[in-house]
Amino acid sequence: MDLDLTLVRAFVATAGTLHFGRAAGELGTSQQALSKRIARLEETLGTRLFERRGGIRLSAAGERFLPAAREALAAGERAVAAVTGAGPVVRIDTWGHLYAPMRTVAEAAAGLGGVRWEPGPGRDWPAVAEALLRGDTDLGFGRVHPLPDGRDARLTRRLVRLEPVDAVVGPAHPLAGAGALRPADLRDSVLWCPAELDRLDFLRRFADEFRIARRHDGPNLGLDHLLRQLRTDPEGFTVFPADAPLPDHAGLRCVPLVEPTPLYAWSLAWRESSRHPLLGTLLRGFAEAGRARRWLEYTPGRDWLPDTDHPELATGRDAGPATTRGFTPRE
Repeated sequence: MDLDLTLVRAFVATAGTLHFGRAAGELGTSQQALSKRIARLEETLGTRLFERRGGIRLSAAGERFLPAAREALAAGERAVAAVTGAGPVVRIDTWGHLYAPMRTVAEAAAGLGGVRWEPGPGRDWPAVAEALLRGDTDLGFGRVHPLPDGRDARLTRRLVRLEPVDAVVGPAHPLAGAGALRPADLRDSVLWCPAELDRLDFLRRFADEFRIARRHDGPNLGLDHLLRQLRTDPEGFTVFPADAPLPDHAGLRCVPLVEPTPLYAWSLAWRESSRHPLLGTLLRGFAEAGRARRWLEYTPGRDWLPDTDHPELATGRDAGPATTRGFTPRE
């Protein structure tokens, strides 16, 4: 049995949207042409791939066919690349955008030569996990944490960076003049969150660990909005990665956190059953960048990580030895 990849591509697009019109739009064809391709594929395979009662959904056969169909398309892309010399595209979805995840990806990518990247914004880790499981993206990059009901059990992750966070306070905050702060010093302050707290696993665990009871969250209206609020709240603070770019907002003060220093964990995630052909190269690139830039430094007692991040330490630190951390606080 010979499979026409044009038909397979029509099936995968439709399986991803469960809507003939949207799938046709993605493929730049008409809905009628798409329906004919699906029908021809079902005739070739001798089975129905979709149930069409009250909308469409995958049949049991369609569910079984989908992972192999995606792999067939990926194999076709590799075959074309072998002839044309163009490497396969790496689709990477990032989240945690206020913390600028692409700056870390860009540093690692700089040493990977001709790898072709197709970055995309992910809403949050649950959304990117779903995209990975569907095959809609190849890699995820951001802070990974356990999801309810084991939804991420089929995904593999690799810790690639541990980044110290600073406290960011406004000019009227009573601790604005400190050279360094302990997280416990902020217990009487108000933690400003860049989005709803139930979506911010790190900040929620940070606040619980250091008994910061007063918390202010809400819709994500961007970094500028968050920092404007901090400027006018004499009790407010937030935490921000020490190496992340912070817009110029007069009067804001970034103070290093010590005893312990909280670390924000950045990880790569992928679906092991459909590994990208360049995955090994990409992991080596992140490991080399991490060694050169001392991204995986962690000392128990000196540093703090949420308990849920500890299982990743062993695999992540295999990429390179820990050394003594040093960084320059922002003024």
